[in-house]
Amino acid sequence: MYISPTPYYGERIYAAAMYCSDGRIGEQIDDFLHHGAGFPRYDRLVCPGGPVALSGRLLALWDARGVEEQVRFLVEVHDIRSVVLVAHEGCAYYSHRLGLPAARIETAQREDLSKATETVLKLAPGVIVTRYLARHTGPAIGFESV
Repeated sequence: MYISPTPYYGERIYAAAMYCSDGRIGEQIDDFLHHGAGFPRYDRLVCPGGPVALSGRLLALWDARGVEEQVRFLVEVHDIRSVVLVAHEGCAYYSHRLGLPAARIETAQREDLSKATETVLKLAPGVIVTRYLARHTGPAIGFESV
């Protein structure tokens, strides 16, 4: 059995983050949420494309059903009060699943972050929602508020 050296903290932070499952940016998102956004811990909603699942796009309809249920559950059972939505540059969901050309992806992501915010607020009125676009800045990843 492996035992993690990372300590367990039982108290909740009352925050959740929704972002893409792309493993190339997971550690950077954790770092940003811990140090840039001030959430030492948070509940995770991770799926391909991240917030696009709550955007109302027809091609994301099947993804939306499960994600909406997860949002409802976390808000109710974990008393979530703050939700962070993160989209990222170079997301394969947009280029492959949605078939968008590279020049159109950022605009679509910004629109989807706005629509996903509306969906979260319908599912959980009163929750604070913040949105970010993660992008390459040289060899690093930067997080721009949207």
